[in-house]
Amino acid sequence: MTTMTPDAPADRDSLLALRDGVAPLWARYTDLVVERASGSWIETIDGERYLDYTSGIGVTNTGHAHPRVSAAIADQAAKGIHLQQNIVYHRPGLDLHARLPQYFPGGPIVDGEPVALFLSNSGAEAIEASVKLAKVATRRPLIVAFRGGFHGRTHGTMALTSSAVRIRGHFEPLPGGVHFVPFPDPLRVGGGSAEAAVDVTMTAIDELFATLAYPDDVAAFIVEPILGEGGYVVPSDTFLPRLRELADRHGILLICDEIQTGYGRTGRFFASEWTGAVPDIVVMAKGIASGLPLSGIMARRSLLHAFQPGTHGGTYGGNVVACAAALATLDVFEDEGLVAAAERQGQRLMDGVRRVAVGKPGVIDVRGRGLMVAIEFAEPGTLKPRPDLAKALLAAAFERKLLLLSCGTWGQAVRVIPPLVTTDAEIEQALGILRQSLSAID
Repeated sequence: MTTMTPDAPADRDSLLALRDGVAPLWARYTDLVVERASGSWIETIDGERYLDYTSGIGVTNTGHAHPRVSAAIADQAAKGIHLQQNIVYHRPGLDLHARLPQYFPGGPIVDGEPVALFLSNSGAEAIEASVKLAKVATRRPLIVAFRGGFHGRTHGTMALTSSAVRIRGHFEPLPGGVHFVPFPDPLRVGGGSAEAAVDVTMTAIDELFATLAYPDDVAAFIVEPILGEGGYVVPSDTFLPRLRELADRHGILLICDEIQTGYGRTGRFFASEWTGAVPDIVVMAKGIASGLPLSGIMARRSLLHAFQPGTHGGTYGGNVVACAAALATLDVFEDEGLVAAAERQGQRLMDGVRRVAVGKPGVIDVRGRGLMVAIEFAEPGTLKPRPDLAKALLAAAFERKLLLLSCGTWGQAVRVIPPLVTTDAEIEQALGILRQSLSAID
């Protein structure tokens, strides 16, 4: 057995000797051993610096180790680390319950009711809570989800997920009562037309209601405003309003999974705000606490109160240190104007990526919103996915010290997700690396 003592040298090789203890299910993008991280940068134990445009899969929206967030964590940890919500109240939790509903799409008052908040730990747990809430509030058994969506890796959330077979394959049987319809992908569903794609989706829902599920048995539609793991697919802004209208017609709740699109990522605090469609339930995680495990759902108070005491919960949900980090995160968003920065810098990034990528072999689409940008690779005409080109771009960028991620059902897209604090100079540096890397894989 290889072990480390406090006096052992902390070099890369000796640390990597410990990796046999890491479960192999953690698919790895790199073998970097990180010593510290700040803003848009990570630094390895060997002193190498990498521009991190992964944001920990869209988590570190305020950048790595933002000083105000780090200070709030340290200050709260010195006062108390775990104060369980069933047993006591704590100030950070009470403050967050009062403050976060102010960001609900459409405002903190919906149909004359205040918005309320429930906190848990992870995105998957928050999705589970949203579905349980929809079912108990409507007394209906079915959920309609969208192809390409990713909602988590628990049994319940795998049943809602169709972004890639590797997420749910070999784990059947999964919970039933879930029906899928196409997500309105302009490229692969609409033949290049965003509005035609929405028409296909809405027709598919009509067909579902005519063939497999009565609408009055459906508790909720659950949808990502922009597909995340499914490929950073941006639908027409008419999609959510049309889905909202259909939901209202049949008494169906609308759940917006804003785990990856929320917290300013798209240039609005929540991506659904781009469309004006107000969801019944918003699910959030990732950016909520700048890297600490926290998640939550927001809904009208009467809807959230459909959960009776004891019918849902969790030991660590609303952890006091995570709540302190979440409050500091909101402070940073407000004081540094990060939502507006994401829209402004996102336009700079999108324009630049289009400039360096469009016309390159295998690039069939550059898309996104705000600081949520993707390059998709496929065979022109046939749309046959080219994950090999996406992997090659990741490798070429990594060689040049830029960290990116893949996404899409076949891993055929490369996503560029900087922290919202990224600078003009960092974006230009990333674009220069992308230009070199795309040329290297021609």
